[in-house]
Amino acid sequence: MLAFLHFKNPLFKLAKPILFFLFIMGIGTVGYVAIEKFTFLEALYMTVVTLSTVGYMEVKPLSDAGRYFTIAIILTNLSLLTFYLTILTRYFTDGDFVNDFKSYTMQNKIDTLSNHVIICGFGRNGLAASNIFKANHIPFVIIESTKEQIEKRNVHVEHFVIADATKDETLIEAGIHRAKAIITTLPDDAANLYTVLTARELNKLVTIISRASNDASVKKLKIAGANNVIMPDKIGGIHMATLVSSPDINEFIDIIAAKSSNDFLFQELEIQQSFTLNKTEFLSKSGATIIGIKKTDNSYILNPEESIAIEKSWKLILMCTKEQMEKAKALLL
Repeated sequence: MLAFLHFKNPLFKLAKPILFFLFIMGIGTVGYVAIEKFTFLEALYMTVVTLSTVGYMEVKPLSDAGRYFTIAIILTNLSLLTFYLTILTRYFTDGDFVNDFKSYTMQNKIDTLSNHVIICGFGRNGLAASNIFKANHIPFVIIESTKEQIEKRNVHVEHFVIADATKDETLIEAGIHRAKAIITTLPDDAANLYTVLTARELNKLVTIISRASNDASVKKLKIAGANNVIMPDKIGGIHMATLVSSPDINEFIDIIAAKSSNDFLFQELEIQQSFTLNKTEFLSKSGATIIGIKKTDNSYILNPEESIAIEKSWKLILMCTKEQMEKAKALLL
């Protein structure tokens, strides 16, 4: 019942004429009781007869005040009836009802998500990020200002919000309080900065990754709350240069990064208790390769030694398949 009364429910718009009709009935009933001293049933009957214009006789002869009141009730009812019939006709014929119903259904689906990723902006960067998430079965929500921007990508987007990503209510609709990360890829640095500020204010723990176009914006975005700031143009130039010096290595990294899936992925595994790790034994039992370790002070141990003491809350960076990841969890957790 509460969901039906929610102001974004399209059925609520259909209920408005009914609510106003009931309101007029209440006014009419109270008016006849006050003016003509009718009983409640007589006043209610007289109001229904008047509003329905069925032409039944009056309950009792009306005074002049009662007749004026009846005229006012009839004119008000006819005016509102005409007004709402026009509004409802346009609501259905213009397709607004279908759009509102789809938006309401979409919002209900987003409300069921948790530990998901929010992508602000569905340009080239947003599309590339969504493809990675889709391949790895990570739920995500797209925020875009127009539906046309999503449709022109010719890809199926299961969850999206059509609104301004810089506004609090938009991020709340996208589930910022339940999200594990937010990626803002808007073309304007100022819009990214405002989105980062808003996201950090709404969720102190969410991981925020922002796009930047200018070097001067990087520091500002990090001060605003971004965990990482990416400059696609600079990274693209550096990457093209390294393809000249180390083409095979960079091409290999490109392949495994872009094609991360159930067959292959980089994954991190947080350790729950301290122990001494034997790399060879771990590899033989799980099939997962340890390429690094992240310590609690955010420092890294790359290509760790054969046997190393692992402390609680450290993270193993693994290169493995999904099945191998499950075996690694069974061994260590």
